[in-house]
Amino acid sequence: MGCETKTHDAKTLRTVIDTWAQEHPDDTWLISPENGQHLTFGELAHSCRQVAQRIASCGITPSKSAPAALSDEGETIAIASPNSIKATLAFLGALYGGFRATPINLVAGAKAIAHALTHSNARLLLLADEASAPIDSAMASLTNHQLNRIKVVRLESSDSHKYNPNEWGWSDAINTSSANTSMSTTPQPHTIALLLYTSGTTGTPKGVLLSHANLLAAGANVALAHRLTREDRAMCVLPTYHINGLCVSVMGTLVSGGSLVLAKRFSTQKFWQQVTTFACTWSSLVPTLFAYLLSDEGGVPQAKNPLRFTRSASAPLAPETQKAFEKKFSIPIIETMGLTETGAQILSNPYPEPKDERKIGSAGIAFGNEVIIGDSNGRAVKTGCEGEILVRGENVMQGYLNKPEATKEAFTDDGWLRTGDLARMDDQGYVFVTGRSKELIIKGGENIAPREVDETLLAHSAILEAAAFARPCPQYGQRVEACVIRKQAANKESKTDEQLEAELISHCQASLGKFKSPERIHIVDTMPKGPSGKVQRLQLLATLNEAEARQ
Repeated sequence: MGCETKTHDAKTLRTVIDTWAQEHPDDTWLISPENGQHLTFGELAHSCRQVAQRIASCGITPSKSAPAALSDEGETIAIASPNSIKATLAFLGALYGGFRATPINLVAGAKAIAHALTHSNARLLLLADEASAPIDSAMASLTNHQLNRIKVVRLESSDSHKYNPNEWGWSDAINTSSANTSMSTTPQPHTIALLLYTSGTTGTPKGVLLSHANLLAAGANVALAHRLTREDRAMCVLPTYHINGLCVSVMGTLVSGGSLVLAKRFSTQKFWQQVTTFACTWSSLVPTLFAYLLSDEGGVPQAKNPLRFTRSASAPLAPETQKAFEKKFSIPIIETMGLTETGAQILSNPYPEPKDERKIGSAGIAFGNEVIIGDSNGRAVKTGCEGEILVRGENVMQGYLNKPEATKEAFTDDGWLRTGDLARMDDQGYVFVTGRSKELIIKGGENIAPREVDETLLAHSAILEAAAFARPCPQYGQRVEACVIRKQAANKESKTDEQLEAELISHCQASLGKFKSPERIHIVDTMPKGPSGKVQRLQLLATLNEAEARQ
């Protein structure tokens, strides 16, 4: 059967969900591997209507379309939850009703979470118990006025067999005057659906605005590249508050009409068992997880492993890792590349055929959107020459919320999105990434802004200068490290470098969380700087390596 994508008529998430519910109401779409509970397309549509009705009864303002939404003070439905059927219904139900949704990155740290809640103008927070700790830490920094604007609804249900959205904790959020409000808003293709925060090279996350049409195009690009059909079943172990899990796995299966096994989290011990038990045919992973699966001697696929392929995204995959994985498990890896601003995938290697030559080390070719390698003026460079990856297509974002200058700078005059990644393209259209024009640290597929780490270190009384940087790491692709220079007064204190380093790491973890904090902090006397006095961050690692080699 061919790929029955539901985006050709520029529909919305609501029409796609309703269409599948009408045509295949009893087909399973979503499965929780932890408890075996499942949701059919018919139940999905019914539950989304319930969620949308409840949100409307809370008096939340429906979403707008760009360009009005780019500087809009519109209201957001924030969702704080690990992967679950409830969290998925909360997100899709909000979109179904024409509202704007913001999944909260639970490992982003208190500062980033607080920014997402306030900058997005969140008026409703759909909160799972498992997410209470990071949310409580973030909300502790909000003013009473900010707190009073956010109505909190607990994603709970007393029914152990079905997730009934009507049984969540709506009572304190519903406006008495609008308790019987009907779901009157009908989203349009260019209505903003998703507001997702991504770290750039600065410490302040930017809110990426993606419309219904953007999300459906993103899902269609995945289905096209990987030849997804209604017979395919995805195994999702990545968090759906990240663009990869959300657009690749959720949107990819919705568009193609397949099904989705949504694990709460990745487990090397459970991955192969879950894949086999639920007959999954594909899975989207990040390089870190491939490394974990390779190093786990106990976790091996069963004889009748159903995976026809895996895909790698969110960070460059080392060719050695790809070759070792494919040799050990006899499962092909399709390397891809994407970003939040494009609803994930922009490049993918073709589905592997035995007769075709494979280009391991390439991020692939464009599927469903246009990609060129451009110069500083946005003009295509010659084949084989290095330039910036530029992308254009229906999956490309509408812009950044309340950041008109950043939105303008992100696009060329011809409408190409600047990715900030440097690459070369061969004569067959395969893209080979050569570096990053940005200083972003990508750890395990998550973006970490160096400046945010800098500012946290500079808040410590002993630090004069600080600069975070990435060091290659076999487990995470990159890990966070930093160089710092002590204040002169701090040099007179009795703390050794080792003692100060431990204190600074603890200081960072308290503010940023362990994931985003440096694993090593180097106390140095000087740092490489350019003519303007700015630290040359990308030279820090080389400088440290040279110093260590001389010792």
